[in-house]
Amino acid sequence: MFRFESGLKVYLHREPVDGRKAINGLALLVEQGLGLNPFESAIYVFSNRRRDRIKLLVWDRTGFWLMIKRLEADRFCWPKDAPVVTLTVEQLHWLLAGIDLAAMRPHPPRIYTKVS
Repeated sequence: MFRFESGLKVYLHREPVDGRKAINGLALLVEQGLGLNPFESAIYVFSNRRRDRIKLLVWDRTGFWLMIKRLEADRFCWPKDAPVVTLTVEQLHWLLAGIDLAAMRPHPPRIYTKVS
């Protein structure tokens, strides 16, 4: 599997989206429905009603990427927060791996100034 750069912003659209929506429809939803810029260096994450498909929309300087993951037997554990949820890239990878984000929390970052 590929990995996204850790500095990217990740926006998760909480409400289900019609699975027939392609790049133009999803970009329009990002712009008008979420009030965000689809040309920003970010990943926009959408799911269908059954939560067995995820679509990722990413702008890459010269065009859009549309990535789809379809689960054959399981469902994605979708967060139940605000209409737009901001995730880290690490949390996105957890979501794509089938991990429930409500149960997983990373260790806080530690910054040390000296060894003693």
